[in-house]
Amino acid sequence: MPCATFSTHACEARPSSVYAKLLVRTGTIALGIALLMAGLFFDGGAASVNQQATPTGTLSPLERLAKPTVPAEPSQADLGAQDYWLYCLPCHGDRGQGLTQEFRETYPPGEVDCWQSGCHGKRPYENGFTLPMVIPAVIGEDALQKFANAAVLQSYIFAAMPYWDPGSLKQEEIWRITAFLLRENGLWDARVELNASNAEQVVIRKVEASPTPPQGTSRASGVSLWLLFPVLVLILLLFILLRRFRRGSP
Repeated sequence: MPCATFSTHACEARPSSVYAKLLVRTGTIALGIALLMAGLFFDGGAASVNQQATPTGTLSPLERLAKPTVPAEPSQADLGAQDYWLYCLPCHGDRGQGLTQEFRETYPPGEVDCWQSGCHGKRPYENGFTLPMVIPAVIGEDALQKFANAAVLQSYIFAAMPYWDPGSLKQEEIWRITAFLLRENGLWDARVELNASNAEQVVIRKVEASPTPPQGTSRASGVSLWLLFPVLVLILLLFILLRRFRRGSP
């Protein structure tokens, strides 16, 4: 039936209804896009975390504490790995991680607590010694940072290590241990022999860089910007439809 047979209010109701439906559809589409993009970002982050957390397998305590093998033609650092195992591993860990709780649990049950009476506590065994409560890592991202270069590190090992008998190691043993630690920290090419003539050139201490925002903060900002995009599109569409509605109204 033609619109002329209805009242003026009935004629105005039809375009209002059409625009209302368009607004609902537009809002629904924009909301769906926002939810979809949010799901992609957060699912991707969860997948990344799960992938990083996947275990790569573990060694038994006996395997972790076993003497390392060397190739047929060992380098200075290869031999240093065996020296480290003999003199340094009991305190600094099988991976250079320090005397952590996790590492001490590889010891026999009665020797896990290094600071108990009669062991390495305040009252050690006869001819024993008291062990420090904190023993630093020597391999890792922030390891050895109190040493400027390899020459300083070698001199420190010579004067202060091993802890229970400082100065007892031979010079060649100390150079091998130093070369091993540098290689494991990615600071030295093991194919070259480390000695007094080149040790000062091997820089250990990192140059302090200007602080950067945490990775989590920047990622969250990126997610927020992407989620804001469909909202802006929705606002723009609503503005356009509202202007058309006003133009069509008497």
